[in-house]
Amino acid sequence: RFGSSLAVDDLDFHLPEGSLCAFMGANGAGKSTTLSMLTGQSRPTSGSAVVGGVDPARASAHLQRILGTVPDRLALFDHLTLEEHLLMVGQVHGLKSGVVRDRAERLLCLLGLESRRHCQADHASHGMRKKTALGMALMHGPRVLLLDEPFEGLDPAAAQVLQGLLKSFAANGGTVLFSCHILSVVSNLADRCLMMAGGRLVKDLSREALVDMEHETHFLIPIPTVDLTWLMSSRS
Repeated sequence: RFGSSLAVDDLDFHLPEGSLCAFMGANGAGKSTTLSMLTGQSRPTSGSAVVGGVDPARASAHLQRILGTVPDRLALFDHLTLEEHLLMVGQVHGLKSGVVRDRAERLLCLLGLESRRHCQADHASHGMRKKTALGMALMHGPRVLLLDEPFEGLDPAAAQVLQGLLKSFAANGGTVLFSCHILSVVSNLADRCLMMAGGRLVKDLSREALVDMEHETHFLIPIPTVDLTWLMSSRS
């Protein structure tokens, strides 16, 4: 709850290791609030959340080691370069300097940021900032990724790279929960989809059900007719 507003209502689900699960739902459905509780940024009003066997609200050192996150607000430092963000995260996690350098280089290349490594965050595009945040989430080799709209602002080529990266992460035993509005991405990538509305879980779909849904014509949302004559006729 936020005051009198009930953002997430009686939500209950479990993800086993190796899951690649998507959250879908309209804006305000409760996806970001749920991810915020799972990362420990928000505490549930009632009930409990567990990630990797621990309560995320306690922000334990164990959770910090196993969890990688990309929040809705990317929280980058304006005057650090994209490369410096990755190096900083590696140092914060206590990785050896050689490992930090090697992982930063690999991630910059993988994410298509190698030529822009010296760009300051405040001069970077939204897509570049999003990819930098993804690199930061991966630097320490987490077991769980919680990603809020990771495909937002990415060009098609970068989105394909990210899909491959997340598939490989899950295939190697990692667990991924990501929110997304793009059905084609979800049906191609996720092995499960939790659909939310009004703070509640309304559907828990398998990969097969997702593929069927994408091909069902009744799922297509018709484009509404909007009267703009009042605006266009006023042009001088």
